[in-house]
Amino acid sequence: LLDEKRLIRACIKDGKKMLGICLGAQLMADALNARVYPGPQKEIGWFPIKRANEAPMLLPEEITVFHWHGDTFEIPAGAIPLASSAACANQGFIYKNHVIGLQFHMETTLDSMEAMIRNCGRELVDAPYIQSAESIRAGADHISTMHRAMERLLDSL
Repeated sequence: LLDEKRLIRACIKDGKKMLGICLGAQLMADALNARVYPGPQKEIGWFPIKRANEAPMLLPEEITVFHWHGDTFEIPAGAIPLASSAACANQGFIYKNHVIGLQFHMETTLDSMEAMIRNCGRELVDAPYIQSAESIRAGADHISTMHRAMERLLDSL
């Protein structure tokens, strides 16, 4: 992913507005010289995040969002942490008011959720922060609230 990281660095340097989700946020963190590494546990399913105290009000104080990740990142130097969850301390960051990295998936739709279950379902094992396919499907009622919060976040860019 060296070419992608070079492009991210160039876009950041040029002041372009950027949003990175999950791997995208990890690539942004790496491009900003922050460490990306396996998290202490995978987080898959619907779990709440809490806005960081120092974060601008781009996200609600607490909101349940969709997760599907095992890796995490350090907050890059000069960036502001956005949120955390019980399973993952660093759920997002904002850098210089034009770069936002989110570890979680606010873009999730019913179709994309089903695609994740279908294509990555082998990861749905018994673990503290991994929900079953049935529990994930049952959490789909969070999608509309999450999308409204995503619209507000994007409007801030």
